Amino acid sequence: MGRTTGRTPEDTRRLLLDAAARVISRQGVGATLDAIARHAGVSKGGLVYHFASKQALLVALAQEQIDAFRDAVLAQITDPEGTPGRLTRAYVRASLVPLGGDEALERLSLVAQLLAVPEVVDIVREDERRWQSDIDADGVPTATQRVVLAAADGISARPIWTPPDLDLPARRELEEALIGMIDTALSGAEVRL
Repeated sequence: MGRTTGRTPEDTRRLLLDAAARVISRQGVGATLDAIARHAGVSKGGLVYHFASKQALLVALAQEQIDAFRDAVLAQITDPEGTPGRLTRAYVRASLVPLGGDEALERLSLVAQLLAVPEVVDIVREDERRWQSDIDADGVPTATQRVVLAAADGISARPIWTPPDLDLPARRELEEALIGMIDTALSGAEVRL
């Protein structure tokens, strides 16, 4: 039976990835392709047409999360090309964008589930090497960069352990403090860690 819903292949792929994200964040990577296809309103055959295996679906889902974060960071770049610390500042800004409580928990749950898949761990490690190379070339002293990025990552992962009650003014204060550390380090002044 041919496609009768009027969706493009890209629309169906997007529908399947969204359904996979929701189902896997709730049921884990043990969720069946049948459950994902049902949630998407697509036949299992339709799912397999777009993703030849469950591994292919999980890897595509992980790559999408990685790409979305990189895009979010790049969208936060406000400094002119060649400005030292521009990528590190953007990373902080992107990490501190507040998400709704359920959205944050669902995303963190999804990422935690996906990290149980060896092929996903491989692409995450490659992405981490790419981030490290990009950040190392950003001109921020290593000690400052590590502290600032660890703090930004920790704040963004906070909903795992506590309700996401860090209000916007507090996030802005943290963002200003972390960016202030970057600027202080780049000015050659001593950074108090």
